[in-house]
Amino acid sequence: MVETQHAVTSIDPVWDQITAEAQEAVATQPLMGGLIHACILHHTSLEKALSYRIAAKLSSNEMSMMVLREIVDDAFAKSPSIVESARADLMAIYDRDPACHRLLQPVLYFKGYQAVQAYRVSHFLWTEGQEDLAYFFQMRTSEIFGIDIHPGAKVGQGIMIDHAHSIVIGETAVVGNNVSMLHSVTLGGTGKEEEDRHPKIADGVLIGAGAKVLGNIKVGRCSRIAAGSVVLNEVPECTTVAGVPAKIVGEAGCDQPAVNMDQVVPCGSGK
Repeated sequence: MVETQHAVTSIDPVWDQITAEAQEAVATQPLMGGLIHACILHHTSLEKALSYRIAAKLSSNEMSMMVLREIVDDAFAKSPSIVESARADLMAIYDRDPACHRLLQPVLYFKGYQAVQAYRVSHFLWTEGQEDLAYFFQMRTSEIFGIDIHPGAKVGQGIMIDHAHSIVIGETAVVGNNVSMLHSVTLGGTGKEEEDRHPKIADGVLIGAGAKVLGNIKVGRCSRIAAGSVVLNEVPECTTVAGVPAKIVGEAGCDQPAVNMDQVVPCGSGK
């Protein structure tokens, strides 16, 4: 008796939705067909599409797209958690950003999403001892996207960086899961010390536009940093800080500020 083998097609609702959105976009906007086919419809999975997109963006006369794509594909194969994080980041943007109406958008257009995925590859290279290659990824990511994340930094899943211009995250910084931040945020040091010198951001934190968090300090779970603040001291969990230098002005205002994206600090809170 001959046993019949059936091919099993994996089910991936996220990728299925992205490809459906891509097909609709091509049908309604034919001029976008070349880009969308190259970036989405010619690929069989999200990780293949991401490796193409990252390589296309970061390639230069110094490093070809083909070589970069091989590096990214190898990182994805050896560290599946990178792709898991990419999916979590994608859903975070879709859920939290009111300007994001399709899963297709971050993959094609949002530099915050693309830069974080390029960082994830550089971090993998850093942990594998390939420091010069990691630095190359950091350099090109900064040049192309205007976002500078040191490959030694540790960044969790479900990250949303909205608008994403002028983000700086230092070498020993740690960013937890489900964190949201806006443009011009700095997680930096305060001097020339070479040891552990950058902030530790816990899960669920919301960091407003232009905020600077400096030094080896802890920002507690589900706290909120108001736009333009300069944080020099530790922030307790579930609180709001604001000002220069930042001071506690109240509670976080909700259980999940990074998800709700409520950045309004009530008038008179600092009095």
